[in-house]
Amino acid sequence: MNTPANRPAEPARPEPALLPPVDVVEDATGISLFADLPGVPRDRLHLRVDGDQLSIEAELSLDAPAGLEPGHAEVTLSRYRRTFTLSKELDPEKIGAELVQGVLRVRIPKAEHAQPRKVQIEVL
Repeated sequence: MNTPANRPAEPARPEPALLPPVDVVEDATGISLFADLPGVPRDRLHLRVDGDQLSIEAELSLDAPAGLEPGHAEVTLSRYRRTFTLSKELDPEKIGAELVQGVLRVRIPKAEHAQPRKVQIEVL
């Protein structure tokens, strides 16, 4: 008999969230992610690296003026969530991030072994 008391616990399902649009730009020294997060204050933005996973989680803070109710709302979720798998060529220890006017910029440099390097030529 499989009752709720002896049934294995199911993993908690994450709360539904918006998938923020992200632009990824790569150059010789690393990549930059630009995530659009309008309405997200700095204190409600969380950036986390766990192994090879980079997670962005954020909570919107868009309050309607007092006494007003929206007649129509196209965005009804109040959270953003996006996860990326980092390649072995990137250095997760040196990630930097900044939030400016609703755009999160995350800079992930390439690991030293993946950086281009100049080869010294000897004259004999």
